[in-house]
Amino acid sequence: MGDGEPALRPPPSEPNAGNGLDLEKYSWTQQLPEVNITVPIPEGTKSRFVVCEIKKDHLKVGLKGQLPIVDGELHKQVKVDDCFWSIEDGNTLSILLTKQNQMEWWKSVIKGDPEVDTQRVEPESSKLSDLDPETRQTVEKMMFDQRQKQMGLPTSDEMQNQETLKKFMAEHPEMDFSGAKIA
Repeated sequence: MGDGEPALRPPPSEPNAGNGLDLEKYSWTQQLPEVNITVPIPEGTKSRFVVCEIKKDHLKVGLKGQLPIVDGELHKQVKVDDCFWSIEDGNTLSILLTKQNQMEWWKSVIKGDPEVDTQRVEPESSKLSDLDPETRQTVEKMMFDQRQKQMGLPTSDEMQNQETLKKFMAEHPEMDFSGAKIA
């Protein structure tokens, strides 16, 4: 490989059941608003022996007196005040990272680590009532338009354009539209 050529990266991996990856030192899953990381630790490890530094763009995880298990720049920024960690079942360090941008899927937790194919991520099903009013309105419009198209009927935008054209024609009876082709 010559100077200036990008390093060859392995292709993105198929996501695990939680839309993340199972790596050698840790596993991670994600939903749109958050990333959950699990790191195996020795049985009976107490919290005072855990090092877990969460910064907006960096994560360092390990045990005191040892090399870090995870130490690197985060794929994207997190809301530090909404992140936390705990020890589960006495042998697993569980870390919750709240994404700064809660509307995008992460390819990895740490930049440079193996990446997940975000095109294959499956979002959890959500209810329309869970959405904010603006997003809900957009989703309902998209669902309506999809049903209209399936039935061969005009979409909401096409219906609005037809109404605008009818109104324009009514306001301008002096114009002859008989030969006009309107798409």
